[in-house]
Amino acid sequence: MSQPPPHPELTPQFCFNTTALKDFLRISRASIDDSITQNLNALFTPSTAGFDPSSTSTRNPRASYTKQIPRSSCNTFKTQALFPSWQSRSDVLNYCASVATSPDPEDPEFPLREVEDVKDRERIVDERLDPYSARFFPREARTEMLAAVVRQERGVESIVRARSWKVVGERCGEDWRDWEQAMNDWQKAKRSKRPFA
Repeated sequence: MSQPPPHPELTPQFCFNTTALKDFLRISRASIDDSITQNLNALFTPSTAGFDPSSTSTRNPRASYTKQIPRSSCNTFKTQALFPSWQSRSDVLNYCASVATSPDPEDPEFPLREVEDVKDRERIVDERLDPYSARFFPREARTEMLAAVVRQERGVESIVRARSWKVVGERCGEDWRDWEQAMNDWQKAKRSKRPFA
């Protein structure tokens, strides 16, 4: 069973380095969610029932998933790999979202943006001479860029989790809960130190 990557140290510098942030999310998704079928296949041990020689006499065009993975193996996978990976990514995205909404006194481009704003206010625009003279593209603050990255990654995260939860439901037996409810139940069980079901 794959293990999620280690939780990064949460600092504003980590968040503002959007390449590092995206790399952590990509690697975490690749180790658990993108390889969910392989992870679940590793839990299924067909040899426990013994080998049936008649099974080789016919060809099946597609692998049959009618046999469910044992519930205990599925619960172990969910509690030790899937949900911790999701929680780690949620922690990182929540932290970076709080950094994006906080004041940023250390923004290295703040003085440059101030100068550009002053120049823009002093500019005289005569659209008869140059119809493009009114164009002005202000620099985005790094907190605004980080907020956009966090919004985008949260959207990706929602899609990835829904897809993974669908595969888990198909292989482990249908669960009446959606992924958000199952994750909330796992978090409650973890806080109260009772087994997750």
